[in-house]
Amino acid sequence: MITGEWLNPPPSAAPDGAGLLVTAAKGSDFWRTTSYGYDRDSGHALLSPFGPEAAVEVSFVADYDHQFDQAGLLVRLDETTWIKAGAEYCDGALQLGAVVTNEVSDWSSAPVPWTGREVTLRASRSGDAVTIRARAGDDPWQMIRLAPFPSDVPATAGPYCCAPERDGLTVRFTRVIQGPPDATLHP
Repeated sequence: MITGEWLNPPPSAAPDGAGLLVTAAKGSDFWRTTSYGYDRDSGHALLSPFGPEAAVEVSFVADYDHQFDQAGLLVRLDETTWIKAGAEYCDGALQLGAVVTNEVSDWSSAPVPWTGREVTLRASRSGDAVTIRARAGDDPWQMIRLAPFPSDVPATAGPYCCAPERDGLTVRFTRVIQGPPDATLHP
């Protein structure tokens, strides 16, 4: 069972076996200032405590095809310090990406052929950094981001989804687990 406390409860969230079906509100998003000129802290995230020296994995099915539809993993200190990583439909393709926000957001992404597949994002928090890895199905892990993050402070983490441009995005989250951080940065 996927549990936590909602940051911005979605219009709908219902159990789906051991998973969770979440429908996002139109206009929901996480972003701060850069290039677009607005701040949004309206995305839907089911968050649990995420302490130092820990890891969290979020799995979901990337089955969407509207501009800026997105789902993944959010690591959050507060409204100005957070990381979101996931799959986002952008400019006609599913993209794997990460947004790191420390007062302002940055964004990195690259297309992936993962539409309709189960995607897993993993955030490993150790020392002053969070390492983000991703994979589809049982494919090998890919490191997609190493980002600074304040050490030794309470944070939260969990699944998130946003639908900045449309009504009706429903995401099937299949699993959320927490455990120890990765033993090394590189295999």
